[in-house]
Amino acid sequence: MMKIAILGTGIMGSGMASRLLEQGMPVTVWNRNASRAAPLADAGAVIAPTPADAAAQADLVIAMVADDDASRQVWLGENGAFAAMRPGTIAVECSTLTHGWIGKLFDEAAAHGISLLDAPVTGSRVQAASGTLRFLVGGEAASVAKAQSVFDVLGSETIYLGPSGSGAMLKLINNFLCGVQVAALAEAMVAIERSGLDVEAAFRLIGTGAPGSPLVNAVGDRMIQRVYTPQFLIPLMAKDLGYAERTMKEMGIESRMAAPAISHFHTAARQGHQEDDIAAVVEHLR
Repeated sequence: MMKIAILGTGIMGSGMASRLLEQGMPVTVWNRNASRAAPLADAGAVIAPTPADAAAQADLVIAMVADDDASRQVWLGENGAFAAMRPGTIAVECSTLTHGWIGKLFDEAAAHGISLLDAPVTGSRVQAASGTLRFLVGGEAASVAKAQSVFDVLGSETIYLGPSGSGAMLKLINNFLCGVQVAALAEAMVAIERSGLDVEAAFRLIGTGAPGSPLVNAVGDRMIQRVYTPQFLIPLMAKDLGYAERTMKEMGIESRMAAPAISHFHTAARQGHQEDDIAAVVEHLR
């Protein structure tokens, strides 16, 4: 049985670690704020003081962190994982990062004799804990095959997209569409509320009609109920939209949609919703 290390135990990382532990797999975890990883010890995880300590004996190391800078730190910084990992170990970067950084990280991994897969996921808290994530994977096909048993525990589908960076690229495109959709939904929700329409009846029509989607229905319901238990944090959506906007610009695409959506999420964060679900973006409009 593969020994797994998880670097980053936020909403997603902790759910993934819990799922692996439930399946009886040996798991070591590290988190920048150690107290947030402590509950996993009760479930059987080993808590490591540094990324290097977490990764030293692992066969497969998963990172689930906030951004490019955090990824650079856990893999390559002081006490970073790469320096401690054995040649032949598989590194799986599940964070939502820029395509450019994944390219640099792939080269750094290769220099250490490590195979890197970029494998960001679709899904949030519930899917991480239930093992129903969808993995968007770029990298060498042989390494995907070696990691498949772990992907099968954590996810319902592994979508192999091709060379390194392919998973990161599709994840940015996916989250661009999600972020713009949620920002537009917030504007529409407030228009419904201010119009005097029956909010639930109006939203039921939207949710079951052409604008409806799994995202619109889930986030819209949270907006109506004003329940903002985090599934996807507002600052992370702003970051993902910024990464997507930058990536599209590098491809010669001037996004007219990203900036207004980013503005909505930044405003919500400034107004005290940094620790809230993306559905709370509606509050600054209310």
